[in-house]
Amino acid sequence: MQLTETHRPTLDQALEAIRTRAYWSPHPEHPKAYGDSAPADGLAAFEAMRGSRFELDQPGTDDWTGGEVSPYGPELGIEYPHPDLDVLLPAMRAGMGAWREAGPETRALVCVEILSRISARTHEFAHAVMHTSGQAFMMAFQAGGPHAQDRGLEAVAYAYAEQTRTPAAAEWSKPQGKRDPLELRKTFTTAGRGIALLIGCNTFPTWNGYPGLFASLATGNPVLVKPHPRAVLPLALTVRVAREVLSEAGFDPNLVCLAAERPGEGIAKTLAVRPEIKIIDYTGSTGFGDWLEANARQAQVYTEKAGVNTVVIDSTDNYKGMLSNLAFSLSLYSGQMCTTPQNLLIPRDGITTDVGPKSYDEVVADIAASVGGLLGDDARANALLGALVNPDVKGRLEAASGLGEVALPSRKITNPDFPDAVVRTPVVVKLDGAKPDAESVYLSECFGPVSFAVAVDSTADALELLRRTVRDKGAMTVGAYTTSAETERAIEDVCLEESAQLSLNLTGGVYVNQTAAFSDFHGSGGNPAANAALCDGAFVSNRFRVVEVRRQA
Repeated sequence: MQLTETHRPTLDQALEAIRTRAYWSPHPEHPKAYGDSAPADGLAAFEAMRGSRFELDQPGTDDWTGGEVSPYGPELGIEYPHPDLDVLLPAMRAGMGAWREAGPETRALVCVEILSRISARTHEFAHAVMHTSGQAFMMAFQAGGPHAQDRGLEAVAYAYAEQTRTPAAAEWSKPQGKRDPLELRKTFTTAGRGIALLIGCNTFPTWNGYPGLFASLATGNPVLVKPHPRAVLPLALTVRVAREVLSEAGFDPNLVCLAAERPGEGIAKTLAVRPEIKIIDYTGSTGFGDWLEANARQAQVYTEKAGVNTVVIDSTDNYKGMLSNLAFSLSLYSGQMCTTPQNLLIPRDGITTDVGPKSYDEVVADIAASVGGLLGDDARANALLGALVNPDVKGRLEAASGLGEVALPSRKITNPDFPDAVVRTPVVVKLDGAKPDAESVYLSECFGPVSFAVAVDSTADALELLRRTVRDKGAMTVGAYTTSAETERAIEDVCLEESAQLSLNLTGGVYVNQTAAFSDFHGSGGNPAANAALCDGAFVSNRFRVVEVRRQA
């Protein structure tokens, strides 16, 4: 494989992008960029997998398991190999030596080749993501395809940069005055920790999975991919591509394997405490994330859990733009993103805007009207909302109307292509931040299309509530609107002190719940929502160690 000639320029551009933080992506966002036949070919490839066994030819298969049902209704009917861990884990370790000896550059370029082949099949992956996560097709295509691939490549670039910080070899000479100098030849080899376990999530299997997968693989570790049982296919496809590339490049394909589980088996908990597992990447509920951090003591654990994302609304010089931006942020993928705003903190005396003062009630009513207008057309609503990923989200949505005064009721939407899909518009509930019974509501994460418009006594009170929310509950994102330089600085201070990523005065086509690889950090690792950021040096540097060998010169 001509890895250097083909992929070194891409790696170099990725390294430059993480240095400058400028916009860059090698993966096209538009479906037409993949060729005229790509849409039909991708759909046909997806349909061909339904109702079949997903062969991987990995060791230790003791059974077949499956059971994925699309949030849009159809059963996928795909069976995956179930692992005998006592056979699979030793087989995964067998290829570590050659993978270590290959060095950081070769490992990085193999990873880029894997991503390149995944990119060529983006339409196929988009259908797999759509029918396991419930994302609408265009979001599944972009977030599950090029944006996920960008995040994977970003992790490869950071891994390469951190591993090459130390030279591979050095000549060491220490003068001894009149005597001959002391001389040594030293080599420095980056060595992976051991098997990495990737615990996939239901909502963004590739976007949230690729950073950990490629960070571990590029730093010399085998990776065992344990998908969410409702979203196996996108990561199983990834494992298949990775194994093909590794084999063609002359490495053991068992460096990347799949661990699909039987219904209710809970294999992640079993794997997490096995001594062979040295790294864990996890995205999901706070409860299991906390359990991993407390119990997987033998492993380096990277978690993205849950938080209560907050927007402070103090004032704006573009009221219409603010409303439009918030409406999209609240609606995208039915609020089923770890970055979607939940709490909108609004002074009860109202705010100043470019179209005059607006009371709390007016602001909330206008946000509700903006969401309603955005989703008024059912075709557009289906394209933005997708489908509810599981019954728990539907249950939280239905219960929200009993938590306070409903400013925007949720409505049912029918998807003409998938009549069994559960599609619902967001609900917005008004709460009085001064009432103790309301606090227990807005300080708990309510994952899904549910937002709370919280009336606070002042912007200063909003900032104190923001601080307490981030410190106690965590936040993946914070948004704010203000025309005051003093208030802007105060909001920045809270976010800097509590380690929360902040977006200020977004009124255009960039939204608080979206981040761009190579430029934006997803999470900070500094508050309870996550102990790692996607992606920075800390995300990769503890996945390997530098082993030194000294020889007498």
